[in-house]
Amino acid sequence: MTLIAGCRDVPAENHVEINGRLFVFNYRNAVATYLVTLAKLRPLPEGTEFEAEFENPAGGPPLLKRQKIWPTLDRITVESPPVHCVVADRPYQVTIRILDKEGKELQRVETTLISDTDQSVLPDRPLVVGPFYDPNPELAGHPDGKLPQGNGVACPAAKNGNASG
Repeated sequence: MTLIAGCRDVPAENHVEINGRLFVFNYRNAVATYLVTLAKLRPLPEGTEFEAEFENPAGGPPLLKRQKIWPTLDRITVESPPVHCVVADRPYQVTIRILDKEGKELQRVETTLISDTDQSVLPDRPLVVGPFYDPNPELAGHPDGKLPQGNGVACPAAKNGNASG
């Protein structure tokens, strides 16, 4: 029997590595978010948190999220607050810091996300409302989900000509 061992080129001090990243476009709710998943490479100390900083596609300061990391889970899901103005084929920066219970940085993970879809494909308002998924009355007469006044978000002009908003 032959045994072939492989090893990853990961520094010994790393606690996590990226194993997935994408933009999530929830058409039914008219919401877009960043989503990054991290795989644990070794156990994290009790009380560990992540602090994520997401580039704001609408401009302005980065969007922040801080959350406890559950020690028993092998994967960490990092999802941004809702974002606006995502443009296809443009890189967006994400920085995730893994912090111990005193706030000391254990690891910093930086990545870039690029959407293959422009956020302008989303409807201007959620398509359904309420616990029974009733059609949104704000969209009455607008089966494509697009309102004449748009979604109320002024997006910066895109370099590739796709201004979403």
